[in-house]
Amino acid sequence: MPEEASGAAKADEVTESIEGDGYAVGHLDGLGEGYGFRKIRRGLGVTAFGINAIVIPPGYETGRHFHDEQEETYFVHSGRIEIEFGDGSRHALGPGGLARVDPPTPRKIRNLSDSEDAVYVIVGGKDGYVGRDGRAPEGEDGRFGPGGPPGA
Repeated sequence: MPEEASGAAKADEVTESIEGDGYAVGHLDGLGEGYGFRKIRRGLGVTAFGINAIVIPPGYETGRHFHDEQEETYFVHSGRIEIEFGDGSRHALGPGGLARVDPPTPRKIRNLSDSEDAVYVIVGGKDGYVGRDGRAPEGEDGRFGPGGPPGA
């Protein structure tokens, strides 16, 4: 597989987790190898919500699961998956695809490819949105730089 297609990091990109003063950066490849969970929360020191990436092989189907308390959002990073819900409905999601699932709703994932891995990220949390609390640091005009946000 060519370097671009494999998702391999370039020489100047972060490949392992690095913590700074109030931040952390990393790369999925630095959080594990093979199939299964990449513990993003642990790798980056996230404390406000759960976040993991999961790598599944071609054709693999997970078991069904649900939660007692945490709502989840799924984001497809690469590959194509099908997400099936407790009511039997199924939805195909490709790169950039999103799904939100209430805690008690059963769900399972299947990799739709017979030749490519699928990678998806799950963010889980409880007790609601904190609101729009982003602000520019003192002495700065805004979060977007000169001219405002792209496309404005």
